[in-house]
Amino acid sequence: MTKPALLIAGHGTRDAAGAEAFRAFVRALADRSPGLPVAGGFIELSPPPLGEAVAGLVERGIRHFAAVPLMLVSAGHAKGDIPAALAREKERHPGLSYAYGRPLGPHPKLLSVLERRVDEALAADRGSGPDGAERARTTVLLVGRGSTDPDANAEVHKAARLLWEGRGYAGVETAFVSLAAPGVSAGLERCRRLGAAQVVVLPYFLFTGVLPERVADQARQWAAVRPEVDVRTAGVIGPAAELVELVTERYGEAVAGDLRMNCDSCVYRIALPGYEDKVGAPQQPHFHPDEDGAAHHHGHHHGGHAHAR
Repeated sequence: MTKPALLIAGHGTRDAAGAEAFRAFVRALADRSPGLPVAGGFIELSPPPLGEAVAGLVERGIRHFAAVPLMLVSAGHAKGDIPAALAREKERHPGLSYAYGRPLGPHPKLLSVLERRVDEALAADRGSGPDGAERARTTVLLVGRGSTDPDANAEVHKAARLLWEGRGYAGVETAFVSLAAPGVSAGLERCRRLGAAQVVVLPYFLFTGVLPERVADQARQWAAVRPEVDVRTAGVIGPAAELVELVTERYGEAVAGDLRMNCDSCVYRIALPGYEDKVGAPQQPHFHPDEDGAAHHHGHHHGGHAHAR
């Protein structure tokens, strides 16, 4: 039996280097899996649009694929926009079927990469990794994108706690660069008030882009007026081997039907305080600006966990 193709769904960025990093990652996945058709597209901001990637698979005679959202947390894009976009493509291409996988989450493979990025930041001025004593002096500020979905923000806090466990850091605090509090400056100030003399700001992003650059800029601005705190900014996760392995794992789950999506605190299923109006809201496709009839619905993230096939 022929394996389903792999479709990677990304968000998109106005940063050309970040968009190319995604496209290069898709090519690397294809090179790693000869014989497995691999395609990737964005729901907004960057080419190619997700619909174009699906059309490319269809042109190759593919009628079934597994889609993996290349996203760290289960926010509106992964819960609503991508499933709705895939449902739209199914209508456009009669006979097409697909399985929808789950986002990457705070997987141990990615936590290992984050730990490595912290080590690299600490070694930047001396060429050697940190010892246990230096880790004990270091507080990490994990900075997520931020979301209007409280469940997604909670996932960043979970990643921070898992990163802290067993690694010997003085602490791991959490901040967000948009849409949620605390911001980068407030997060750094919290670290200082907790006694941190050395902080590594760790962007919780897959690839470079506008928001990771904003994280670094805000960290530099705060450090300029707080010279008593040694502030360093780590790199993004990037196209690490662990990321390739994790996407391959998520693909396998989708193909096997082993999805295990956590719905216990999903804002579209559970009436969380302040978000009651989102329960049961209908899904709307997130139109890509390069697609015909594209109407921008950003901020209108509807839908539950649509594991369509």
